[in-house]
Amino acid sequence: MPTVPEDSGRAPKPRALIVTVYGLYARETGGWMSVASLIQMLAQCGVDEPSVRSSIFRLKRRGLLTAAKAGGVAGYALSGTAREILDEGDRRIFQRRRATTGEGWLIVVFSVPESERDKRHQLRSRLSWLGFGTVSAGVWIAPAHLLDETRETLARHGLETYVDLFRSDHAGFAATAERVRTWWDLDRLHELYDAFLTRHAPVLSGYRRRRRIDGARAFADYVTALTDWRRLPYLEPGLPLEVLPPHWIGLRAAEVFFDLRRRLAGPAHDYVESLRAEAVSA
Repeated sequence: MPTVPEDSGRAPKPRALIVTVYGLYARETGGWMSVASLIQMLAQCGVDEPSVRSSIFRLKRRGLLTAAKAGGVAGYALSGTAREILDEGDRRIFQRRRATTGEGWLIVVFSVPESERDKRHQLRSRLSWLGFGTVSAGVWIAPAHLLDETRETLARHGLETYVDLFRSDHAGFAATAERVRTWWDLDRLHELYDAFLTRHAPVLSGYRRRRRIDGARAFADYVTALTDWRRLPYLEPGLPLEVLPPHWIGLRAAEVFFDLRRRLAGPAHDYVESLRAEAVSA
């Protein structure tokens, strides 16, 4: 999964779309998909065959996919690391977990020797990916409900020896809402949510007026929306509404995504199943 957020206002990159497709549909059939199926599916999203093949190669090089054949058919399977990442992502992406200030905060304090500065970079990347805000260079903060996920992620990457974890409350001196604006870039988050709404709210409006849903179109719209959405719950990890600006735009973006999911996930899955049935009978 990328550690740098993609601009939700632009078309998702083929690599990101492939990860979404594997996360949605490959795990339920053992984690493997044929190259031909991927090419056919991604064509619905406007991605050509050379782009699919080059993106698969990059995902293989990153250790997320492994080449494998099934019944003599060429394809790729999810690696163990990719499965762990996708399984963890399900909790964050598909659950609307919203903290309250009464639950407190999770504080990460770390110190890394200068001789291991690469570990420092890894720590910062992991914490940023998890959605932590920055209090100072070696002190990061997040809602307390991220404790278990943070433990698992840091341990999986061998970073736990550099870190201490604390549960705490913010006791002043400035108001917590004021501090949150310095710990997280709320203006940038607003821009990303707004870009998501600009792209996908009109799509949802179209489906609300539609009686019949085309499976291939539903697949393309759902996979694209999920690919755009899946990074946002990491960038904004369910911060308490009490410390966010009034009428926080993230709530409206979540409503659009989950309404699209409710309408499109079923028809999209049926479309993928129809492709699998065709492949078996061919």
